[in-house]
Amino acid sequence: MIDPLLRDLFHAYYCARTNKRNSLGALAFELHYEKNLFELYHEIKNGQYQIGPSVAFIIFDPVQREIIASSFRDRVVHHLVFNYLNPLFEPRFIHDSYSCRQNKGTSYGITRLAHFIRACSNNYKNQCYVLKLDLAGYFMSINHHILFDKIVLGLEKNRRPYQFDLTRVLALVHQIVFHNYTSSCSIRGLKTDWLGLPDNKSLFNAPRGLGLPIGNLTSQLFSNVYLNDFDQYIKRELGFTYYGRYVDDLFFVHQNKLHLTKAIAPIKNKLALLGLQLHPNKIYLQPASRGVNFLGVVIKPRRIYIRHRIKGNFYQAIAQINTTLTQNKITTERKRKILASINAYLGILGQYHTFYLRKHALNQKLAHHFWHYFKLDIKAGFKKVVKK
Repeated sequence: MIDPLLRDLFHAYYCARTNKRNSLGALAFELHYEKNLFELYHEIKNGQYQIGPSVAFIIFDPVQREIIASSFRDRVVHHLVFNYLNPLFEPRFIHDSYSCRQNKGTSYGITRLAHFIRACSNNYKNQCYVLKLDLAGYFMSINHHILFDKIVLGLEKNRRPYQFDLTRVLALVHQIVFHNYTSSCSIRGLKTDWLGLPDNKSLFNAPRGLGLPIGNLTSQLFSNVYLNDFDQYIKRELGFTYYGRYVDDLFFVHQNKLHLTKAIAPIKNKLALLGLQLHPNKIYLQPASRGVNFLGVVIKPRRIYIRHRIKGNFYQAIAQINTTLTQNKITTERKRKILASINAYLGILGQYHTFYLRKHALNQKLAHHFWHYFKLDIKAGFKKVVKK
């Protein structure tokens, strides 16, 4: 009979390589993946597994951010842990936290905030207000001991038989939470890439015992676990019906402006118990009718517009496509990438009031020879392009 751990490890491997199959780490692991997985299996089973070196680099889109990426081997373990823990914690999260949850990404968060504004204002007949808060350096402020205790306590509340070895999984969680990722970390890119990055946005500057690496699947799950009690407090004790959170971006919708103002102090106090602080320059309280900036869009009564940053990124992607069409031989793989790029933007933009933007971009911005290889999907209008 196959050991469930080995079966789950193979499943975690297949999850980890999804959308990563062409990466160098995934390709190197796949060359001898059965041998590598059996080695990993024995290490975990015997308590000998150790986290390997990571790679740190900076991304600038949409904003400057530090990413510390684990090796593919360690990402397999992250998926193993995630597959065990997420089904247990997911039902305990409030409905309106939107990060790293199935069918609850940025688009869903935007839709929910728009719905809350409409409901709170009685279909825009009454005035309502939106309070937006931002946590300062959230990932780098997460306390390892508090986080681990919350995970252990959450697992202790589970009343059903575990489908895994609890002691073994907790040992993996302990390693992942308390590991010093900067101790054996190589730098990809230039050190000058870090210039301008605030100290509270880098794991290299985080005090001992604080901080999770952005880039790990487990960090995304753990960030939701860390704030779950806070989310419950907002809903149950402060009584906010119209509340939502996307990672470290919080919003509250209410008809009474003073009620929102008075809520800031207890929110600060509750966050302080977790070692977290509100960003002092990112506290916004305004009438919803003025328009609310959230996750790259501006939400106004009965309509949602994209912000200039997304529009600029769309035009940059088109410029890159035009360059590719001009300077390179158009192979099947390049066609596939071009199609994926343009449709990714059209899919996002098509959810909002961007018809004329999409029409102008496709008709005026794309090089004319783009249409030698592609055509509009007639049924989708200006929301999708297909190969000829």
